[in-house]
Amino acid sequence: MSSQNETAEATDAEPRRLPIDELRTLFLFESLTDEQLTWLSEAGYVQSVEEGIVFTEGDAATCCYVLLSGGVRLCKLSHGEEVEINRTTQRGVYSGAFNAFFGADDRKAYTATMRVLGPSEFFVIDAAIMAQMMNTWFPMAVHLIEGFIMGMRRTNETMGERERLLALGSLSAGLTHELNNPAAAAVRAAAALRQRVAGMRAKLAMLADGTLDATKLHQIIELQEAAVERVAKAKTKELSAIELADAEDALTDWLDDHDVQASWDVAPVLAAAGLDVPWMEEVLTAVGPKYLEGAVRWLMYTIDTESLMNEIDDSVTRISTLVGAAKQYSQIDRAPFQVVDLRELLKSTLVMMSGKLQGLEVVKDFDPDLPPIPAYAAELNQVWTNIIDNAVSAMDGTGTLTLRTKRDGAYAVVEIGDTGPGIAPEIRRRIFEPFFTTKPIGEGTGLGLDISWRIVVKKHHGDLRVESAPGDTRFKIVLPINPEEEIEAQSDLLAGPAD
Repeated sequence: MSSQNETAEATDAEPRRLPIDELRTLFLFESLTDEQLTWLSEAGYVQSVEEGIVFTEGDAATCCYVLLSGGVRLCKLSHGEEVEINRTTQRGVYSGAFNAFFGADDRKAYTATMRVLGPSEFFVIDAAIMAQMMNTWFPMAVHLIEGFIMGMRRTNETMGERERLLALGSLSAGLTHELNNPAAAAVRAAAALRQRVAGMRAKLAMLADGTLDATKLHQIIELQEAAVERVAKAKTKELSAIELADAEDALTDWLDDHDVQASWDVAPVLAAAGLDVPWMEEVLTAVGPKYLEGAVRWLMYTIDTESLMNEIDDSVTRISTLVGAAKQYSQIDRAPFQVVDLRELLKSTLVMMSGKLQGLEVVKDFDPDLPPIPAYAAELNQVWTNIIDNAVSAMDGTGTLTLRTKRDGAYAVVEIGDTGPGIAPEIRRRIFEPFFTTKPIGEGTGLGLDISWRIVVKKHHGDLRVESAPGDTRFKIVLPINPEEEIEAQSDLLAGPAD
């Protein structure tokens, strides 16, 4: 027996064998032949355990245990705490290294911790002997079972990769669409800007043909600078549609009264920049009636070019923001495991998924004091994507998506909620199963939440929970702020005192 079973030493000096008649009363062995039972009786032994731990989750799986008398409880670690998964006194139940005959390294550890409820007896078989017995007596069954398990594992891996590629393709399509809009706007604005600059050159020649004195030219330049300032202010304080229409009408009447041609084309540009009739009077005083039309056109081109440059700046900034969000989302130039700000990861995911969020209200409730945590950032982004995508599908184009972060002691909590119809109680316990989906055939693989669970629980030593009612479904992702302390705490729990 290995050292982890020191609390479970046999009370007899010599191990007691179990007669074949008694072995046959155990449902696990009831169909074996006398020859097989004789071999099993000689290979195994009876072990008494008065109290404490029989074996511990994660330790090397060295023995198979069949309960003869007494009772046991099986526990698994979840979020740093032991969760009881079974408690029984049924004679013949078994646990331990019963899958050791597969031979794979990841099958050679106990998958749970087993404690006795009181003085108990077990029929014990060493894992190596159990493996020999299974492969000798049931070679075809072993091959079939192992093939089934390996096939399921390969299927999970293949479908998981496909799920990630599908999500990436969907996000890439959305990103392309989002990039196309500001890029097209920048191209249009650049083409219009070229025309306006050409017009300004022509008007500059008219204003500076030698008949306009230097004082008036300086006044026009000052008015030009003032107009640029007005454009900046108008950008931050937009007029209502009625106010803008009234301003345009007043400017059109003033321009017509002063014989400025095509007033209907000039007035909307001036009004949009916040210029009004009193300001135009200042222009008239500065240049006089003779140069009024040229000065007005000059100012219109100035305002137009400033607005177009603002549009180009906004478009390029939007493109830069999208590219930055894509880099943040993919973590393309960063180490896989790093200290990250969960809020920034969530924001980048929202940008990447903005095309899918049309028509939804998005609420961000981020705790400003939540510290950065060490994590696999790109994989957490996949978790957010999977859960948000399910939420969007559930709300079917209308509703509220809520993203919330907070600190809960030694853990960071990310909550993603939606106002969809909720998850029915009868399927809630199955949503993390691989290949389980409520979406129509062809629209979902059923691996999104399974992948998310493995990323959060297996890779980050955290927890993924769901609470759901009609109109209020919330997925909670719980992550340790200090993963090393979490791993140490789990190790301490595994090595802790027996009940």
